[in-house]
Amino acid sequence: MPPRTIAPGVLSWASVLDEVTAAQAAVTARLPVVQGYVALMPDAHLGKGATVGSVIPTRDALIPSAVGVDIGCGMIAVETDLRAPDLPDDLAPLLGRIARSVPAGVGQGHARRDAGLAWFARAPRRPSTTLTTDQQRKLGEQYGTLGSGNHFLEVCIDERDRVWIVLHSGSRGIGNQLAQRHITAAKGLMRRLDVALEDPDLAYVLAGTPEFDAYVADLFFAQDYAFANRARMMDAALADLLAEVGRGAATQRINCHHNYAAVERHGGEDVWVTRKGAIRAAQGDRGIVPGSMGTATFIVRGRGNPASFNSCAHGAGRAMSRRQAKRRFTEDDLHAAMKGRVWLSRSARALVDEIPASYKDIDTVMADQRDLVDVEHTLRGVLNYKGV
Repeated sequence: MPPRTIAPGVLSWASVLDEVTAAQAAVTARLPVVQGYVALMPDAHLGKGATVGSVIPTRDALIPSAVGVDIGCGMIAVETDLRAPDLPDDLAPLLGRIARSVPAGVGQGHARRDAGLAWFARAPRRPSTTLTTDQQRKLGEQYGTLGSGNHFLEVCIDERDRVWIVLHSGSRGIGNQLAQRHITAAKGLMRRLDVALEDPDLAYVLAGTPEFDAYVADLFFAQDYAFANRARMMDAALADLLAEVGRGAATQRINCHHNYAAVERHGGEDVWVTRKGAIRAAQGDRGIVPGSMGTATFIVRGRGNPASFNSCAHGAGRAMSRRQAKRRFTEDDLHAAMKGRVWLSRSARALVDEIPASYKDIDTVMADQRDLVDVEHTLRGVLNYKGV
């Protein structure tokens, strides 16, 4: 849909947007460091500090809470040469294999830290300070793990009957710890500079300050970790799938962040672009836009729309809070929504807040962003694995 200006400095692609979310985006747009305007994607909804589903260009400044506490969170997808008839009739054993290979849930990790610490030893970019023993332990144990909440792993089939694996995860505990440190540091910087903010969670760090340099170092480090974490999980899940089937190979792979910041050129200037729940969709960029458990996932190619800062939605976006979903829906509702899929049905009580009806309609989101991306493939999940 054509974007519309919903408030001074806020351009929106969302046909479904509540007033509270619009007002939150307007507060972000009024920050003096914002360059131009804030772009809201079709999945936009209320977040902490900055709106989820927002693209925020800034000059010589970054807002740590806009990137969020799961730095580098994103999606990875692998297409295989397998077709739907190649899959076993009973996918429960594959779900069990994946659950053993890819730990999921709050604080969950591997018994061994070797792979994660090996990645850390060769990491291309380093954190701003030496990680503590506890942080290195967490980094090692949680490398190759899924986490909880809306993080998931699915085996899917596309419109050609090709088999895919998709998963959603980020930088786990180490990313959260680093983010929290810098959100606190940004608030301290605002106090020292006597900067009054409408929302303290929108505290920013300014280029030329130690706070900025430290945040950039940790930001890039955590983004690298998140990218590698997804790749590690995908390698394990793909090996499980191919072992279960007895043959097959990957034919393409896409790995993209949707909670991150990077320097990009827009309007003839280099600016920081923070995408909080949005993916880069420059001309030809490949991306992954999931709905929710029980709905479709889309493999997309960017159209390079400059008005969106070359961005698009990162998923369906929540239509109600987790608390509201738990009050409104039952385990039976979730079982009905997941009919025909293999999933952790024994954990239905813990997963009710992830029911598809608690999210925006993914088809509406995709219709809203026809000028941002082209759909290459539509995936339907046959196996779903989530942390609880």
